[in-house]
Amino acid sequence: MRWQNLMFVIITQLLTRYCIIQPVLNTTHDKFNLDFFNFSLLLLSSVLIAGAGNIINDYFDQNIDQINKPHKTIVGKIINRRWVLLWHMLFSLAGILLGFEVSLKTHIHWIAPMNILCVLLLFIYSISLKRRFLLGNILIALLSSWVIFIISFAELRSSHTSNILIDQKIFKISITYGGFAFIISLIREVIKDLEDIAGDRKFGCTTMPIIWGQNSTKVFVAVWLIVLIAAIIIINVYIISFGWWISPVYSLLFIILPLIWIFKKLMKASNNHDFHNLSSYVKWVMLSGILSMLFFITHIG
Repeated sequence: MRWQNLMFVIITQLLTRYCIIQPVLNTTHDKFNLDFFNFSLLLLSSVLIAGAGNIINDYFDQNIDQINKPHKTIVGKIINRRWVLLWHMLFSLAGILLGFEVSLKTHIHWIAPMNILCVLLLFIYSISLKRRFLLGNILIALLSSWVIFIISFAELRSSHTSNILIDQKIFKISITYGGFAFIISLIREVIKDLEDIAGDRKFGCTTMPIIWGQNSTKVFVAVWLIVLIAAIIIINVYIISFGWWISPVYSLLFIILPLIWIFKKLMKASNNHDFHNLSSYVKWVMLSGILSMLFFITHIG
């Protein structure tokens, strides 16, 4: 189930609720649309659906993984393929049912169908889109953003209050972090394709490195790294105008400079080991970006 990835989901949704949404609501003494119990159910459903997606992905990638990462192959070696399918169905069903429970209790009716859609998209990704040019990368990047959006959109106020300032603040900050999640996830997914090119090519995949080649794919990743670095710098210049210095210094040390370092390493990378390390570095920057939400506890108001 890749518990490290699931921890990212948990941390992201907890910080979105308590470091972004709660400070915004405190400015008007408003309450959450989702009480703690329903939020917990929604978080659990997100984790179960993400875990089910990881399981079914390993199921369909069994042959490819035996080439790309034989030491990490679980399906068929440690766990029987039938049990893998069963666990996927159980986790997916549990995530969907929890989504229906939250929808019924909170009257936020789009949560249940969106959870079903996520399950379907992760299944389609595993059987088809992952092997196609850029489509699978974009889908995973969008779903990474959705981890943030499902929590923030559930707290929009416009349906039952005239105070649209709350909506505007929650929406703007969510778009900022959702955009960060999308771009850095896209970068990491393409780097992983560079790492897995041997197995992917053998089994007829048409990922970007196979179609464009290694050098052109590296240029694609480099462009998105530049876009991300530029966007973060612009946002922090804006933040400095309010006299906030701690979060820009944090961003410089733990997000911007590491991304510049990753950019330099990318230009020199040439083998699976290099790309595997780059993927790990990007994951740490992703965590640093998520943790930067902590600064909004004092900044929002």
